[in-house]
Amino acid sequence: MKLKLIIVLSVILSLSQRARSQVEIIPRPLTYQVGQEKLLLNNQIGLVGDAAFSSSMLYLQKLMLSQFGISSYLTQQDAAKIVVKQDRTLEHEAYRLQVDTKRISIYAADQAGVINACSSLDQLLSTAERKRNALSLHTLEIVDKPQFAWRGFMLDESRHFFGKEKVKSLLDWMAFYKLNKFHWHLTDEPAWRLSIQKYPWLTQIGGIGNYLDPYASVQYYSQADINEIIAYAAERNIEVIPEIDMPGHATAANRAYPFLSGGGNEKHPDFTFHPAKNSTYTFLTDVLREVKSLFPSVYIHLGGDEVAFGSDAWNNDGEIQKLKKNQGLKSNKDVEDYFIRRMADSVGRINGKVIVWDEMVTANLPKDQTVMMWWRHDKPEQLNKILAQGYPTVLTPRLPMYFDFVQQENHKYGRKWGKGFNPIRDVYNFAGSQLDSLGKRKSQILGIQANLWTETVTNTNRLDYLVFPRLAALAEAAWTPGSKRDFDQFANTLKKHLSLYREQGIYYFDPFMDSNPEPVVIKQSPKKYIDNPN
Repeated sequence: MKLKLIIVLSVILSLSQRARSQVEIIPRPLTYQVGQEKLLLNNQIGLVGDAAFSSSMLYLQKLMLSQFGISSYLTQQDAAKIVVKQDRTLEHEAYRLQVDTKRISIYAADQAGVINACSSLDQLLSTAERKRNALSLHTLEIVDKPQFAWRGFMLDESRHFFGKEKVKSLLDWMAFYKLNKFHWHLTDEPAWRLSIQKYPWLTQIGGIGNYLDPYASVQYYSQADINEIIAYAAERNIEVIPEIDMPGHATAANRAYPFLSGGGNEKHPDFTFHPAKNSTYTFLTDVLREVKSLFPSVYIHLGGDEVAFGSDAWNNDGEIQKLKKNQGLKSNKDVEDYFIRRMADSVGRINGKVIVWDEMVTANLPKDQTVMMWWRHDKPEQLNKILAQGYPTVLTPRLPMYFDFVQQENHKYGRKWGKGFNPIRDVYNFAGSQLDSLGKRKSQILGIQANLWTETVTNTNRLDYLVFPRLAALAEAAWTPGSKRDFDQFANTLKKHLSLYREQGIYYFDPFMDSNPEPVVIKQSPKKYIDNPN
């Protein structure tokens, strides 16, 4: 009996020591060491940092004030509790975070590294033990850097519009999890959501409606809104990348300016821009010029997917047939590629680069000016073609990276691929050791991205339910190499994050429950589902 008791106590002690040795941060840091001593932070602290990090220091100050009710102040005194120092030996986005019994020290080479360190500190403080009016942190040292430079999330606001405050909330959570690319899908069939001053009808007419109601009140982002959101994202080390879809998914623009239309079919009327009119290219070049002036990102996403949903109309268009003959284009797919090449040239002339979906691998776009996104998980040959041709690539396959797919088998709303869906474990395990089989081509993988298409997302509760907590799993898959991941450890940390979601009013899915009810918030769609609704 005594032996059994000793064994039990030994196991408890071992588990306790293991728990103390784990750092409860998502994504899991590359290396870390947790000590036994503690640092106490009261409700007033001092911040001091190198001049190169002035904007990051202001962000850190706001973070401490808003998140923890801690009255922080900038100081030059040695008594400062948080010190930020520049260390040029660290890589871009890398950081070192030290907590000793006197202070917290952050080291980074650039602003991005400081923000990533702030995200780790944010999580440590969010789950820290509270003692009276103080927060208690274990001493520790973290040395960390990301696996991928591209750690992305895409939101479709053409089909349903969520507004500035919800977008800011998403950006906050992206920063919390060190995601750094916000791909913003702003134009499509249901509506055009981005104000273009030269062509106001794009929003005044094209901004009417949503996926379920073609007569819903006009909703769009003004250019002032865009500037505000971009600045908010930049403060959090997030690049905002707009998508202006073409030559398909153009219905809203064609509704506003009918001369642009290249036709469509009964299910997808006016689906394409007209590829044989110079006025189309002039119009879209004007649009892209304004887009480029608004968005600091070098990238503009041009779409380029699913044009075949409406391009059959081109077969009966005399001007398009003449274009085919003059340009030596044998098929409608050749016309698609021709269209994208011309628009990519326009983007290049305004010092930009393009991103396109994997259909455009045949378009012969310049490799130094193009990023390809592989989304069709059932067509691995497209990824092979992209890599064989030498394109930088972002991996965003439907399985497991489409967050409009359900995350539990018995869920009724949202999408499946046959019986396939996207549970949190599949998201977490994506882009791990399986990428090693790519050999030298692995260097072409910029990173990974999850996409939320919004046919079934009619309000913010539904959005939260599909995004959380898979956003956390995405973050660890993007940041942490496969060999360093541990799903059980991730799950234990995630359980604490669920309480943070509750505190912030997030309507999340709980993957630790056997059955999790969905919010019944959608109506029967009047449209037939298309394959990849982007």
